Amino acid sequence: MVENVIWPAYLDAGLSRAEGRRVSQDLAVEEPTVDEIAKSVQQIGYDATIERDKAYSREHWADRGRVVVRGADDSTKNDLVQAVAAYVAAMRD
Repeated sequence: MVENVIWPAYLDAGLSRAEGRRVSQDLAVEEPTVDEIAKSVQQIGYDATIERDKAYSREHWADRGRVVVRGADDSTKNDLVQAVAAYVAAMRD
């Protein structure tokens, strides 16, 4: 089974692409949380596990956590991150 990891930095509007953001500025949100990401992953229909004590390598000083996604065998990681970003943005509106 494929496991994908989604870090909050992937969706953070306050970061540049070089700093780790993977979505366009239109889909990015300010300081996304692992709870929002996990809820979005579950809305899409995949299993999400939150690991709160993890730090993204480009932000090793900040333990913002990560979300491990299981069961996303039918989509690429980029498609998954884009869909999660869209759900997080919609939840905040």
